[in-house]
Amino acid sequence: MTLLKLIWEFFLTGMFAVGGGLSTFPFLMNMSLKHGWFTPEQLVDMIAVSESTPGAIGINMATYAGLQVAGAAGGLLATLVLVTPSVVMIWLLLPVLDKYRRSRLVEGVFYSLRPISAGLIAASLARIMHISFFLPSSKVFGPINWMALLIFGLFFGVIRLKPHLHPILVILAGALIGVLLKL
Repeated sequence: MTLLKLIWEFFLTGMFAVGGGLSTFPFLMNMSLKHGWFTPEQLVDMIAVSESTPGAIGINMATYAGLQVAGAAGGLLATLVLVTPSVVMIWLLLPVLDKYRRSRLVEGVFYSLRPISAGLIAASLARIMHISFFLPSSKVFGPINWMALLIFGLFFGVIRLKPHLHPILVILAGALIGVLLKL
């Protein structure tokens, strides 16, 4: 039964998570709250792992979540079910989209999808920041995780000052700092 629920949840995510990988986060948060498959903190860890590994973040998160919930079969199914709606929609809509690209209907859909996508991503970012910067015992705002805030500030500053710095270097430096802090 869990595998069927997993398939259904990732099918819905694949159908409606508009805006890229981070827009899957609200769906995953909903799965966490609805099914208890993983905690919000584990979800933020999923994001960290998914961002640090090759591939699209949404697909990586589906694989990670599926593995967490139902092992290898869950990881494979969650990944396949997540991407299937997009692939099918692209095959079906691409010829039509090219033909009607300038229609008011198509322009209207894209006009509203852009801010909706931005809102989903911003809401995800707010939730990720809350989980990252406040200690787990805090329900709304509470004890601040000062070390996490300091690490964020350091890397945010470095990236702002050196925008061409390769993300691999940032990820490796962050991992090294984490290891050193936890020794």
